[in-house]
Amino acid sequence: MGNVLIIDDDEAMCKMLCDFMESINHSSEYALTLEGGIKAVESNNFDLVLLDVKMPDGNGLDVIQTIRSADCSPEIVVITGAGDPEGAEQAIRHGAWDYIVKPISPQRIMQPISQGLAYRKKLKARAMADEGMRRDGIVGESPALRQCLGAIQRAARSDANVLIVGETGTGKELFSRALHLNSARASKPFVVIDCASLPESLTESSLFGYEKGAFTGAQQNVEGLVKQADGGTLFLDEIGELSLNQQKVFLRVLQERSFRPIGGKQEIKSNFRLICATNRDLEQMVERGLYRKDLLYRLRSISIQIPALRERVADIEMLATCYAAQIFSRYKMAPKVLSAEFLETLKSYKWPGNIRGLINALEESICNAQSEKVVFPHHLPRHIRIEVTKVSVNRQIRDSCETDQTDDSLSRELPTYKRYREDVLASADRTYLRKLMASTRGNIKDACRTSGLGRTRLYTLLKKCDVSRTGWYDDDQQ
Repeated sequence: MGNVLIIDDDEAMCKMLCDFMESINHSSEYALTLEGGIKAVESNNFDLVLLDVKMPDGNGLDVIQTIRSADCSPEIVVITGAGDPEGAEQAIRHGAWDYIVKPISPQRIMQPISQGLAYRKKLKARAMADEGMRRDGIVGESPALRQCLGAIQRAARSDANVLIVGETGTGKELFSRALHLNSARASKPFVVIDCASLPESLTESSLFGYEKGAFTGAQQNVEGLVKQADGGTLFLDEIGELSLNQQKVFLRVLQERSFRPIGGKQEIKSNFRLICATNRDLEQMVERGLYRKDLLYRLRSISIQIPALRERVADIEMLATCYAAQIFSRYKMAPKVLSAEFLETLKSYKWPGNIRGLINALEESICNAQSEKVVFPHHLPRHIRIEVTKVSVNRQIRDSCETDQTDDSLSRELPTYKRYREDVLASADRTYLRKLMASTRGNIKDACRTSGLGRTRLYTLLKKCDVSRTGWYDDDQQ
C-alpha cells in the first residue's frame, strides 16, 4: 500500500482523488496550497505526490525540486488543466514521473500511479540491499546524494562504460572510485588519466607505452596506462578537454580494447572497464563540431549526474564537521567548535565551487580563527560573507515590499455592494456546481435530483460558471 499526497486548490477534486486512492487500497491526504503541500511532505513519508500547476500561492512546477529533495523524496505526477509542451519538459527535467492534462479519469491516472508506486517499492528494496555499499569517503545522507549513490551501485553491477557528469568540485573522481570499489574489479587497478594535462604529442606514448629503441631516448620497454588498467578500471578525468586528434586515438582503443605500443609489432589486448568524467556539455560540443559524436555514444552507455552542493544542503553540516576534523588533524591543532551561526551561514551560500569550495572555505576560516576555540561566521572568507549578506538584505527588501503591497490592497476602495454581492454569489455558484459534479461524477440526472434544478437551468449554470462535468466520465450514467 502506498501513501499519496494530493496538492490541488480544488477541494472537490482532492476529495474525489482521495476516494479513488482508498478504492485501490492506498492511503492519501490533500493540501490546497503549495505551502501546505511542502509542509506535509516535510512532516510525512509520502511515496507519490499528485501536483497541480496553477495554485493560489505559486506555480507547482517551481516546487518539484523542493518536494523531491525532502527526506521521503516522493515521485511526482503533475496534473494540470492548462498543459503546454514547455511545462511538460520542465516537469520531466526536474524529476516528475509523468505530466497529465485535465480532464482526467480513473483509467487515465491509474497507470502513472501504479507505475510510480511500484518503482518506489523497488527503490526501497534496493536501498536496503545497498546499505553495505563502500563509499570511499563520500559523506552525506541527503535524498539527492542517496539517489546518486543508488545509480553508482546499479552501474557497479554491470561492466558498461559510464560517463559521470557534474560541476567542478562535486567530487566526480571520488564517485568514480566508489563505482570501481563496488564492482567486480575492485581488487584490480584503478588507473587515472587526467585528459586536461595530457600533452597531445605524448598521447600515444602515455596511453600505449613504447618498445625499447622506438625513438631516441627509448632505452627500455615502457608499459602504457591502458595496459596498466588491464583487468581493472580506466578512469578518464576531464574527458571533454581532449582535442579532436586525441579523441580519434581514444575512439579506436575503446572500440577494440586493443592497441599497439610505439615501435611494437603486435596488437596488445587490455580488458579494462571505462569510466569518464566531465563538467562540460558534450552534447553541445558535438553540435559545435568540437567533439566526436561516435566517441560520445561509446562513452555514455550509462550516464550519472553528480548533484551540486546547493542541491545537498542537508549534507553541509556533516561535510563541514568531517572535513574540519581532517584539517585539524593535518595541521596538528586542537579541534575547534563550529558554531551554529557558522553552519547556518554555510547552508545559506550557493557554493559555486561545490565541495572543493567548501573545503577551501573551512580551511581559511579555521586559520582565521587562530587561537579562538569557536569558529564564527566572521571567520569565513570575505566574498562568502558579502554574498550571504546581500542575499539576506534582498530577501528583507522583498518581504518588506510584499508587506507594503498587502497593506495597499487592504486600503484600496471597496467595490460597490452590488458588485461585491454578484462576485460572492458567482463564486458560491461555481463552488456548488463543482462539488455537485464531483459528487454525482458528472451524471446530469443525478445532479438534477440532488440540486432540485431542471436540466436546462443546470446546463445554463454550468456554462455560465465554466464548470466541466467531464472530469471523470464523458457520458451520463443513466
